[in-house]
Amino acid sequence: MACMKLGSKPEAFHLDGNSWICSTGLPSDVVIEVGDTSFHLHKFPLLSRSGLLESLIGECSRDDEQKCTVHLNDIPGGAKTFLLVAKFCYGVKLELTATNVIGIRCAAEYLRMNEDYGDANLIAQTENFMNEVFGSWSDSIKALETCEEVLTQAEELHIVSRCITSLAMKACADPSLFSGPASSHSGSESPAGAASWNGIGAAGKADSVGEDWWYEDACILKLPFYRRLILAIGNRGMKPEKVAGSVMRYAVRHLPLMRRQSSATHSTVSTSSEADQKNVLEQIVELLPYQKAVFPTNFLLQLLRTSMILHAGSLCRENLERRIGAQLEQALLEDLLIPNMGCSVETLYDIDCVQRILDHYIGEERDVNYPNANCVEGQLMEGSHALTPMTMVANLVDSYLSEVAPDVNLKLLKFQSLAAVIPDYARPLDDGIYRAIDIYLKAHPWLTDSEREQLCRLMNCQKLSLEASTHAAQNERLPLRVIVQVLFFEQLRLRTSMAGWFFVSDNLGASQNPSCNLVLARTEAPNPATTTQQLVVAADDVKERVCELEKECLSMKQDLEKLVKTRGSWNILFRRLAFRLKSRSPKLPKPSNDAKDSETPTAPLIDGKENHCNANKEELSKI
Repeated sequence: MACMKLGSKPEAFHLDGNSWICSTGLPSDVVIEVGDTSFHLHKFPLLSRSGLLESLIGECSRDDEQKCTVHLNDIPGGAKTFLLVAKFCYGVKLELTATNVIGIRCAAEYLRMNEDYGDANLIAQTENFMNEVFGSWSDSIKALETCEEVLTQAEELHIVSRCITSLAMKACADPSLFSGPASSHSGSESPAGAASWNGIGAAGKADSVGEDWWYEDACILKLPFYRRLILAIGNRGMKPEKVAGSVMRYAVRHLPLMRRQSSATHSTVSTSSEADQKNVLEQIVELLPYQKAVFPTNFLLQLLRTSMILHAGSLCRENLERRIGAQLEQALLEDLLIPNMGCSVETLYDIDCVQRILDHYIGEERDVNYPNANCVEGQLMEGSHALTPMTMVANLVDSYLSEVAPDVNLKLLKFQSLAAVIPDYARPLDDGIYRAIDIYLKAHPWLTDSEREQLCRLMNCQKLSLEASTHAAQNERLPLRVIVQVLFFEQLRLRTSMAGWFFVSDNLGASQNPSCNLVLARTEAPNPATTTQQLVVAADDVKERVCELEKECLSMKQDLEKLVKTRGSWNILFRRLAFRLKSRSPKLPKPSNDAKDSETPTAPLIDGKENHCNANKEELSKI
């Protein structure tokens, strides 16, 4: 730490109770009272250095008193600082450091200790030393901390702004270009200044300093100073990501609730600290850079949860919700499960908050022209889909709905409102929303048939996977109309898939024909014999798959017939549908033992497949 030594005389001050006495061999002729402390001094050393004391002592002397008494209750820094000023006036040894120079500078200004009252007076001495202090990061931090004690005078003298400007300049620059980049509040002394065995200082081998080297020191500042430092750093062009890192470190340091991993419903805040933490939180939120994705979404959600516990203002919560909504695709399910902090707690989790966040996200994405992802049957059976941000949000919302669905207090309208925000094209498959609907129906068995049908309109039966369709066809909680739709689309998808595969099978015999070059070109195989063999193997696999699918379809029909028997009003309708579907899709004949290796007849499945699809759609519309 920087240090400047002033004066050359030995110590002449000693404390007697609440009084400081200067033992120079002469009796004291003036008493300076600063609060409860008195200083028994002599007029001449004070008159020669201070314009204010010269004026006050002169007024006191005209009262013909032998011993003059002067009151300095408003002096910056109080009695502790005035003792150092008195030592300077007497020429006694003292040291200026980063921790006392600000108070002495303000006291010197108050006492008018300028060059009119002697060369190298206290104002000039402290100004010269402050320039040295501002050249060091650690000394500047210590000096800024002491400004709080004399804040009014330090602001008037622009000391605070000079100190913050110095710190901002160093934080934005290469730390190797100035002295003292190491933390000024580390627990142990660094041996950098010690000489090694060969006489070369250890400081010659500087350790590499990361970009976050200044975070820890900045965290010890009071919030008003930290706020001004961050704004100054931002104005100097520091990357928002670096600024965000410091704000995150400061929030975790000064908001104890941010460090708690337990459920927020069991968190308590003492009355004495609640107002302070609330103020810190609201000002931290105002400091957040406006650029998108500079903060992790889970950090923003932690801030939001803390703001609810501390009952922060609505503007603070709205600001956080808007920021979270702008990058919702990065959120995790466990972070989105925010406990309900409202006065009238109806549901376990704050679903209204998630609804607002989702509305912000949809509003941000509304102007983006996403392709309308109409899922055709072939795409649904192929498997993976590209995860666009909207698709990631859709998966997140479906998972969230599955978590909150068991809550018996969750109203149907609120569940529908949250699920309906996601556009249809955002879900390549509706398995997630189907799972959430099924859980909700199981937890709310008292729903009427009308409400169940209304709820099931949230999903598209045509976009269910094979596994989900099989489960839905046997799900007694679903309305009968939905089950019929699931079976219809599953059979339609089966016919479409079978028609495509058998189209390839019929062309196997003509694989050597030049007219089939288009099929062969897609395989890009250089050997025609190898290509033919691969296609034959593929055709055999298709035949086995077709047999399995027919068995599954037959099983689903049988289950549906059992279900319909319990619902008399649908019995006639189902028989009519089953008769028409059966007349258009006869079963494949089983291969005989003599013809195991022969191809399975495909004509009944392929013949008129387009007319079958159209006819089936007409049947569904009649239903």
